[in-house]
Amino acid sequence: MKTWIKRTLIGLTSVTVLAGGLAACGHRAHQGPASPEKVAEWRGKAVDRVSSKLDLNAEQRQKFEVLADRLIAQRAAMIGKDGHPREAMRALVAGEKFDRARALNLLDEKTRVLQMATPDVINALADFYDSLNPTQQAEVREFFDKRRGGWGRG
Repeated sequence: MKTWIKRTLIGLTSVTVLAGGLAACGHRAHQGPASPEKVAEWRGKAVDRVSSKLDLNAEQRQKFEVLADRLIAQRAAMIGKDGHPREAMRALVAGEKFDRARALNLLDEKTRVLQMATPDVINALADFYDSLNPTQQAEVREFFDKRRGGWGRG
């Protein structure tokens, strides 16, 4: 095959893949993090669902609600004060060169947030898990055994 035909085919394939990737990522229903109202709605649904699946008593449900609150607080802290983490990432590539200093600063900020908030999340998770009876704990372990993949459904 002639060189110009190979280059043309490679170029067309690259453009097609790039356009397909942009189209796949461009259909999002919303931009930016969820509103506090939406997060509260998701929290309520999650608490209700876990409570019914595990048949939690009032004390266990209260401990699960504390865990949910800690996770939401950690999420909010990770998003940051401005509420637009994608903007911070876009700023890294806004110029002709990747902003390494800003990237390292962002990494340090997120690492500090994790170091400060994670012990509270771990303690809340441990309190909740330890309050479960052996049957409920087995159901939790079974749930995690079924969910092997990060994004998959099983």
